[in-house]
Amino acid sequence: MSQYFDIGDKTVWNPSHGASRLFQRQVSLFEAELELSSGIGSMENDECQINPALFETFVNALLARHRGTSHAVLLALSEGFTATVLVLAERAGIRVDWAQSGAAPDGAVEDAQISAVTRMPALAEGRAWEAGLREKARELGSTCLPDRSPGPADQWPPMQSTK
Repeated sequence: MSQYFDIGDKTVWNPSHGASRLFQRQVSLFEAELELSSGIGSMENDECQINPALFETFVNALLARHRGTSHAVLLALSEGFTATVLVLAERAGIRVDWAQSGAAPDGAVEDAQISAVTRMPALAEGRAWEAGLREKARELGSTCLPDRSPGPADQWPPMQSTK
């Protein structure tokens, strides 16, 4: 059994119920943290519509929030969700503002983890941060979030030929 995340007539993700349920709970959490709607609608009859305009704003705010912290625990807790959202954004044709998000944040850094050596918050260098997150999204997109329906090759045990 699975659920469908759609933008218009296009399905951008078709996860199992368990993965979908956890993802939707994380959506609610990050909507509250960012004080923004994600544009991801409620699940009805195993289908959910995503509003592309709201989703684009949410994706870029999430990316900026992720970039704006140096706290190792916050980064670890949010990395998988952020990478998953990036895969969905790519499939939906959403414009991700990597240039803005990759820049060092202006002003004070929120939720910073202070270095014991420098006594200053230490953000990852912009290109390294972006490359790491892009790689995580690429891995998820190619292995864990297939954008196709399962076929006979995906069945276990494999189907035996009747020839």
